[in-house]
Amino acid sequence: MIRKFIAYYRPHMKLFVMDMIAAFLIAVCDLFYPVITRNMINIYIPNQNIRLLLLWGGILLGLYFAKMLFNYFVQYYGHLVGVGMQADMRRDVFRHLQRLPFSFYDENKTGTIMSRMINDLMEIAELAHHGPEDLFVSSVMLIGAFIYLCTINVLLTVIIFAFIPVLVFFAARMRLRMNAAFLESRVKIADVNATLENSISGIRVAKAFTNEAYEVEKFQKGNRAFQRARKKSYKAMAQFSSGTTFIVDLLNVVVLVAGGLFTYYGKINFGDLVAYMLFISMFLSPIKRLIAFVEQYQQGMTGFKRFVELMNTEPEQESPNARELTGVQGAIRFEKVNFSYPNGRQILKDVNLDIPAGRTVALVGPSGGGKTTICHLIPHFYEPDSGRITIDGVDIRDISFSSLRSSIGIVQQDVFLFTGSIRDNIAYGRLDATDEEIVQAAIRANIHEYVMSLPDGYNTDIGERGTKLSGGQKQRVAIARVFLKNPPILILDEATSALDNTTEILIQRALEELSAGRTTLVVAHRLSTIKNADEIIVVDEEGIEERGTHEELIDKGGIYRMLYESQFKGWEE
Repeated sequence: MIRKFIAYYRPHMKLFVMDMIAAFLIAVCDLFYPVITRNMINIYIPNQNIRLLLLWGGILLGLYFAKMLFNYFVQYYGHLVGVGMQADMRRDVFRHLQRLPFSFYDENKTGTIMSRMINDLMEIAELAHHGPEDLFVSSVMLIGAFIYLCTINVLLTVIIFAFIPVLVFFAARMRLRMNAAFLESRVKIADVNATLENSISGIRVAKAFTNEAYEVEKFQKGNRAFQRARKKSYKAMAQFSSGTTFIVDLLNVVVLVAGGLFTYYGKINFGDLVAYMLFISMFLSPIKRLIAFVEQYQQGMTGFKRFVELMNTEPEQESPNARELTGVQGAIRFEKVNFSYPNGRQILKDVNLDIPAGRTVALVGPSGGGKTTICHLIPHFYEPDSGRITIDGVDIRDISFSSLRSSIGIVQQDVFLFTGSIRDNIAYGRLDATDEEIVQAAIRANIHEYVMSLPDGYNTDIGERGTKLSGGQKQRVAIARVFLKNPPILILDEATSALDNTTEILIQRALEELSAGRTTLVVAHRLSTIKNADEIIVVDEEGIEERGTHEELIDKGGIYRMLYESQFKGWEE
């Protein structure tokens, strides 16, 4: 995992190396102060050498000015390294998310995924910048201080530095506890984000059912779980910080007592003692930076571990010999297809289905019978357990995802529109479309006149998920999007079931024009909308029960006739 983390430094290596050089020079500047102070106390002041005293004072001032510039570089450009790495990781994980199968999104909450992309990567960026810098600077200062102090008195130096292994041992002991605590808190904040995203998205439903108090309590449940997890992580941090602070304070006492004894017995002079005390006070800073590094490492690597877990999620597997599908006619065939969801429930069993090119076939039947699943299998959103699906005689497993899906247009009941303008959402069907082509698609979808009645026309902002549009308007924008895509195969998954009768008529006209000349698969609950289909197939939990034209199925007197008559009976009443 460390190797994967280090790999993200490569694009920013030049800036990173410059940052490390600047950090090294800061450490060198800090090491000069005790050396110059010792010489002043032992040599320049006793000998009343004012010239050297002022000269070295000026040199020290110059060093501190240079240190200021190096600090600026480290704080600004060093952080740019971390931000750059964070952006690269976020880019990679977003690209990876685009390649994950539908089953991943069935099992993972949107808010949890967002938390991994935002909160976790923020901590990684801090570690990427401060981690190597703190480790490097602290090491330089400790090694430099140790070497210089050994030139004064080896025994006293060894006594003082003997406390550092104790500090390191304590930090290592606390590492696992902190790691577990931080990991738990990250999981809980991801759950809070997921609940929050879900509640905000469903705020209209909550208000409609006056369930605001319930939503608050549901959020508080997750919030309290996060609070408890954070409490545990802060407890681990407090134990770590207080313990290390005590060891550092103990080190101060050792320096004061041991240094005083060595001075008393003439092993070192007063200037050397001052140098020791200055060095000790100085390398307390790198020790504290090392302690901070351990904390930061735990937080950052916990986030990176979750990032790696997400990146290791198996993407959609395209056949290595996948080919482009050209000149698509649109003949679809299911051959003994079986499919079960991850929970083990079998949806399709030995399904055989033949849809000739250019034909309109409707799927009807009770909910849970597998109609939508059939629609999702054709674009290869899911992998069948067994059997095969072909388009124009070619197994869809041998067709590239982009080629297959660019040949299929889908209009669903639950239309998803992106935040942006009407133009943006129609153009999503073909990103290189001209304004004239976008307008033509809108005209064919019966939405152009409405768009032109708006003050900003096609540039009108539709709000998050199209909240500023009615259900019928959103549906027509989605239809315009498919008109623009102009695919040879069309899937209409309950595209009009949530609309009123007047709007449904408008949508139905648009869909009929859209279906003309294409292989069309229609899933519908309102059976009146599919009477003119070339073939109607009745699907339930047992598989395909009936198939034929509307008239043939009515004459047969089976499930379809019962469904059809029950709908019209309800309307008559």
